[in-house]
Amino acid sequence: MQRIVSAEEMRWCDETAIKSCGIPGLLLMENAGRSIADVLKQKFPQRESRKVLVVCGKGNNGGDGFVIARLISNSCARVDVLLVPAPSELKGDAKVNYAILQKLAGKSSSHIRLLRYSKKILSSLSQSAKPDIIIDALFGTGFTGPVRKPYTDIIEWINKQELPVVSADIPSGVNGTTGVVENCSVQADITVTLGVMKSGLLCNQGREVAGAVSVADIGIPRAITEDQRLKTALVDKEDVRRTLPRRSIHAHKYSVGKVLVLAGSKGLTGAAALCSTAAMRAGAGAVVLGTPEPVYSILARKMTEVMTTPLPATDQGTLSLNAIDGIRERLSWSDVLLIGPGLSQNPETQELIFKLLLEYHGKILVDADGLNAIAARGVSKFRSARASLILTPHVGEFSRLINIPPIEVERHRIESARILAKRLNAVVVLKGVPTVTASSDGSCILNSTGNPGMATAGSGDVLSGIIAGLWAQGMSDEEAAYASVYLHGLAGDLAAKKMGERSLLAQDLIQYLPAAMQLLS
Repeated sequence: MQRIVSAEEMRWCDETAIKSCGIPGLLLMENAGRSIADVLKQKFPQRESRKVLVVCGKGNNGGDGFVIARLISNSCARVDVLLVPAPSELKGDAKVNYAILQKLAGKSSSHIRLLRYSKKILSSLSQSAKPDIIIDALFGTGFTGPVRKPYTDIIEWINKQELPVVSADIPSGVNGTTGVVENCSVQADITVTLGVMKSGLLCNQGREVAGAVSVADIGIPRAITEDQRLKTALVDKEDVRRTLPRRSIHAHKYSVGKVLVLAGSKGLTGAAALCSTAAMRAGAGAVVLGTPEPVYSILARKMTEVMTTPLPATDQGTLSLNAIDGIRERLSWSDVLLIGPGLSQNPETQELIFKLLLEYHGKILVDADGLNAIAARGVSKFRSARASLILTPHVGEFSRLINIPPIEVERHRIESARILAKRLNAVVVLKGVPTVTASSDGSCILNSTGNPGMATAGSGDVLSGIIAGLWAQGMSDEEAAYASVYLHGLAGDLAAKKMGERSLLAQDLIQYLPAAMQLLS
């Protein structure tokens, strides 16, 4: 898996390389600048006649910009370096590289011009001295908070130029950890991030403004970037391919996963049908859907392969507490219990869910109204649960579970998922962009598939069914969760290619799930 780091973790990687391994910071900066210069040469091959503007701040990101300017100056008609702070504010390696540029710019044959920021300079760069490409080297990964003047004016100017923009490490204005943009940021076409992928490029607004992202090797040793204290990663095709279960030639329907689904209620039958069918499409050998008696006939007609069983119901057509004995009999048969989709928030049904979550010691996937049952009674009451738990909340459900406003969950989705997984000793799948699979040991795996068309009713029910189906086949809880999220997104991507994003339905994800699985076989 590709490692992902927060701003703080990236700082640790840099400092460890410099202080513990003795790699000079100047060398890392040189490697960073060279990597970005190489990308520029590849993406913009007609470079001899191009004019490039490198906009630099005072930190190491500005220092990267100085190196880029020096390295591309031999193959460009002109390189303008716009320095926003006073040169006296530069420190360390950035100061050293600016001094080199000053010496080069002083030579009569130089193609480098050093400019100090002013509104007059920006005006001239919009007219007679207009560049062909802009390099953003204002702020690095460690930037937090709102952008302040004059940087707001510069960023707004960059975004208005309608020119290719390449950001060094991260678009300026983006929080390197959360991806949050407080007030403004550079809108990049290309971002070359340095050393390790940053979480801020995958979350929140950072994902939208980064453009095409690549990771440049700047010489930080693998022993550092793969250190066990770095617990966040991005899943890819090969990671999932390696984890998917292989069937024995002697397999039969009861040896390849048995799932008991408790789902559905009067008016909410679709969720039950979607998650049950998805569990079978994911490869479970047998799925039994336990559903309230009043909706049993509807669901029995709707599904062919799923076995349906009617259970005692309340007057409102939801599962009754009287269903518990029948459910217990089925639990002794099943490998995984999937509980929640469409069950309703009827108090008696919620009490039934509560009892099952605390007394069952097997594998339980909790979704939808199952999550509402936990939230209503408080997460602390479930810490003693002895079941193996996978929870699959969307942001709203997660907010109720952990009593944090949805906007704060979204801003800190990786850390939020990590906190809840540790608190409940469970695997937590926080759905959204990107979906985060967090485990109780602190590890978090971000998904790399999916599209906006999947924001449709029932999509989460399909995901819970896929997870239950794979988990029942013997995968670990963490592997079943992140592999299912990947396959779910891949099925959505395949469906979108055929149908477009706007028209996607949850059932389309089930239809394209076999094709997604074949791509990984």
